[in-house]
Amino acid sequence: MNILKFITAGSVDDGKSTLIGRLLYDTNSILDDQLEAIKKANRKNNDGTVDLAILTDGLKAEREQGITIDVAYKYFQTEKRKFIIADAPGHIQYTRNMVTGASNSELIIILIDARKGVIEQTKRHSFLAQLLSLKKVLVCVNKMDMVDYEQAVYENIKTDYLALANRLGLENVDFLPVSALKGDNIVAPSEKMNWYTGESLLDYLENIELEGNKEQPWRFPVQWVVRPQTDELHDYRGYAGRVLGEGLKVGEEVLVLPSGARSVVKAIELAEAHLEAAQDGQSVIVHLEDDVDISRGDFIVPATFPAATDRQVEANICWFDSKPLDNSQIYLLQNHSHITKVKITDVHYKYDVNTQEKLLGEDLKLNDIGKVSLKAASDIVFDTHRDFPENSRAILIDPRSNLTVAALMIEDVA
Repeated sequence: MNILKFITAGSVDDGKSTLIGRLLYDTNSILDDQLEAIKKANRKNNDGTVDLAILTDGLKAEREQGITIDVAYKYFQTEKRKFIIADAPGHIQYTRNMVTGASNSELIIILIDARKGVIEQTKRHSFLAQLLSLKKVLVCVNKMDMVDYEQAVYENIKTDYLALANRLGLENVDFLPVSALKGDNIVAPSEKMNWYTGESLLDYLENIELEGNKEQPWRFPVQWVVRPQTDELHDYRGYAGRVLGEGLKVGEEVLVLPSGARSVVKAIELAEAHLEAAQDGQSVIVHLEDDVDISRGDFIVPATFPAATDRQVEANICWFDSKPLDNSQIYLLQNHSHITKVKITDVHYKYDVNTQEKLLGEDLKLNDIGKVSLKAASDIVFDTHRDFPENSRAILIDPRSNLTVAALMIEDVA
């Protein structure tokens, strides 16, 4: 059973948490004790029903204010698919939280309040979806019950958003009119919107197929070198890690990066079983035919589709720290399990995420997004963000505090 990872985004009070709560409630994915706790919370909607947003608003401050602050993850499954949902905050000051949640998602659901239409936060979240190369965008026009389920309202918002998507370069966009509060078009089609003939939200999520880049290769970042050195496993040498992409199979010629050593995949192990090929996302142990010098942080890649290696790169960056970016500071860059010292040599510009304008000469502060050049102490193994997003992402760590201060999306060699 395959897994779909998606994130919800939208402005404050657009109904993100209510949408997820309704989806979980109507698919019977809420445990009895959770449902009892919701009822005891004594938070009611205007019509007297229980506020389902409490399901994802786990922090005390979130429940008191009725807003989402941190990314909340929820898990459920149907007969067709498993789902991992990230409920992201809508406030501008929590942009870093939204970037964190979106970096592990394949699809983004952008909620638009039917009464307000496309607003600044809609533009912000759509820009971030484009920046993070999310494979699919679903625009849910929510609160249709508050505009009397008028088709004209939905069509006008759809027209406005398509103009925004065209300007941003978002290609894979779908639309769905819903009422998360009333349950219209969430699990079952709505009788009140018979003018809409498409799928309900659940049907859409169960049936959507996300097409990746067909030329995209696989990558295998080595997390651990397995050497038991026991009497019965005296010569055992394997390399443990999680596979990125499809195509890793026994008999394939591979490169070890950054050293450039060549070998052939001899075996693939998963829970003591031997596989002929590994799937995307599987955590496996790979054995090579040659005793190659491989350490934690190295990459095993196909010889026919090698990754790039360089010490100078350009990247889009989202700044997480309350202290501004400091060009004189040495940071640590972590790409999967590889860590190296880096220095930011140039800040090219900062994005105005509402207008997509590039602002020159600006400092990067908390929640700002910009483009920078970096120089590393050792080779970085990467793919560009347009070719293989999963292997273009990294984080910056401040060695003085050991805090993660930024997320990076590598764009090219500097």
